[in-house]
Amino acid sequence: MAQIEQSDKGGKKKKGAQKKMAIHVDFTPMVDMNMLLITFFMLCTTMIKSQTLQIVLPTNEEVKKENQNQAKASEALTMILDTEYEGDKPKVDAETGKTIHNIYYYEGMADTLFQTSKYLQKEQFIGNQNRQPQGIRKILRGKNEAVMEEYVKLKEQWKNKEITKEEFDRLAKKNASDSNKVRPVVVIKPGPNTTYEGLINAIDEMNINQISRYSIELPTATDTLLLKHFEQATGETIIRPTIRKKK
Repeated sequence: MAQIEQSDKGGKKKKGAQKKMAIHVDFTPMVDMNMLLITFFMLCTTMIKSQTLQIVLPTNEEVKKENQNQAKASEALTMILDTEYEGDKPKVDAETGKTIHNIYYYEGMADTLFQTSKYLQKEQFIGNQNRQPQGIRKILRGKNEAVMEEYVKLKEQWKNKEITKEEFDRLAKKNASDSNKVRPVVVIKPGPNTTYEGLINAIDEMNINQISRYSIELPTATDTLLLKHFEQATGETIIRPTIRKKK
């Protein structure tokens, strides 16, 4: 702090004479404040880590075009979404209190000749029961088994504080996009009566099961044919006019 010292030389004071004052500035509080600020920013600022770019080069192995098509077909999974209705409102499950969303799915290429016994199958968004995946989650996890096994190991390492949250996110993202592992390609097709909630549930399942390759498309004429055949085989009503609210 600045201190003012008054000096009065001589014993006698003259009328109208001004007193001389010597000003002394103390920089100690300023130095203390600067040291506190420097310490604060040093503790709160994260150190910049060097990042390396991971480049995945294509393999030199020659793959025939026929084998490529077979591989793509075996990894493909098509999900046709539908929401059950009671009148003009979505139907709610009495036990869970949630809207009933159905998923009609098939693996690989669509079997329009209906030569296979499981051309179209039905599941729902159930989630986990007793810590085990059920419904469509079980199907998706089985298709992405190699990625999920590594993801579970990484999650355990993070919980045990063996790796940081940043390292876990980086390794999990790298694992989900690992081209050396068998990964599914999921095509999500919302039906005409699917609610926004049903589509969000489907996207959530992609994130939960670490599926990085998926797309959202409209149902095709082939999908409509499969659904009609499913109706005839099971007696269920799937294809119905689009529900519209009365104005």
